[in-house]
Amino acid sequence: MAWALKLPLTDEVIESGLVQDFDASLSGIGQELGAGAYSMSDVLALPIFKQEESNLPPETENKILPFQYVLCAPTSPAIKLHDETLTYLNQGQSYEIRMLDNRKIGELPEITGKMVKSIIRVVFHDRRLQYTEHQQLEGWRWNRPGDRILDLDIPMSVGIIDPRANPTQLNTVEFLWDPSKRTSVFIQVHCISTEFTMRKHGGEKGVPFRIQIDTFKENESEEYTEHVHSASCQVKVFKPKGADRKQKTDREKMEKRAPQEKEKYQPSYETTILTECSPWPEVTYVSNSPSPGFNSTHNSFPNLLPTATPQDAQQWLHRNRFSPFCRLFTNFSGADLLKLTREDVIQICGPADGIRLFNALKGRVVCPRLTIYVCQESQQAREHQPKHENGDAAANTFFVYHAIYLEELAASELAEKLAQLFNISPRQINQIFKQGPTGIHVLVSDEMIQNFQDEVCFVLDTMKDNTSDGYHIILK
Repeated sequence: MAWALKLPLTDEVIESGLVQDFDASLSGIGQELGAGAYSMSDVLALPIFKQEESNLPPETENKILPFQYVLCAPTSPAIKLHDETLTYLNQGQSYEIRMLDNRKIGELPEITGKMVKSIIRVVFHDRRLQYTEHQQLEGWRWNRPGDRILDLDIPMSVGIIDPRANPTQLNTVEFLWDPSKRTSVFIQVHCISTEFTMRKHGGEKGVPFRIQIDTFKENESEEYTEHVHSASCQVKVFKPKGADRKQKTDREKMEKRAPQEKEKYQPSYETTILTECSPWPEVTYVSNSPSPGFNSTHNSFPNLLPTATPQDAQQWLHRNRFSPFCRLFTNFSGADLLKLTREDVIQICGPADGIRLFNALKGRVVCPRLTIYVCQESQQAREHQPKHENGDAAANTFFVYHAIYLEELAASELAEKLAQLFNISPRQINQIFKQGPTGIHVLVSDEMIQNFQDEVCFVLDTMKDNTSDGYHIILK
């Protein structure tokens, strides 16, 4: 990377110095390239930086960003024009990221002479894996106990202060740095792309990652929470020396292509420019005021709302018989779950449960495990009409039944649904009996409910319990 000293030099001297500094930056990683404040504005015209123009939207092509981050690793030559660059990395190898101050004179004066904080993350590029990031990282932690996905090579780094790596966040590191001084941070990525690949096809094709850097300045409370700039790039990580072999293979394939075909592909750049992106979302799960997690309707399967918190989503999963998948979706909010496509859910949960979960998320009716119909005996007798002189008694008899949907097939669940029907508290239902042979009363248990036929009909009779304020309910 070229460094422009802010001195009144002639154009010829500046150009000569840029070329010399640029050559030195490629030949010696970690060498001292200069001192004082650096500016990238004079360097952006170099051919190596032309790759950035195709990655930025039209309204930002001429925008000068406050910072620029350069990963010292070459891009792949097998990337088509206007596609995002892809960079191959070796597992565990230290790679330099140069943190460059790109501000114009007078821009962001509040950080002049002060530190800023940058957070570097290795995250998934694939949207499906982003949705399941928590369980993917937990699985990696389980298979690689004591290892980290991302580490700082502190002895090789220059200009970073207070480097930290949270033990619970294996893919994140952070540090402070002074934009007016030369800063280079060396990172090591320890996971490889094929560790997160489905093995149905041998797992030979690894998933791409993203290296993202978010930079913050201090607020009034001297906390680094005010976002200033974010940028990221796409990478794939191979076993040691695998990135070099892959780079060589891509280069050889491109050399065999016809000249007109080569024009459809980008050249390989010696370094990778991280392009501007949205800041990585910091999800906070604590809410001061409870928001409705799901929309209760007459259906026993309430619809999940985008406003649902992760706790609401967990409760919704339990209610809808998806308890085995609660751990997979531990940190998923309602919005996260509703973003999943049918293919995403099937891949995570399997065909049967995946289709059922997708239908439930989209508000489609999911069949209950057991449906029974009940009618109150007093209501039945009250609504029984005497037959007309020339009428049929059956045609003039009208019974009102209520459907009860059971999911857990438990006596307690039946008591709760019956209490809702009678508009009383479940605590007021002391016992539920089923009338058996010769009129005996058999206590209803979970096992009995599990042996009920679907859509069976019962007439309910209620008996006051003289020893309490509750009731006994008899199913006839």
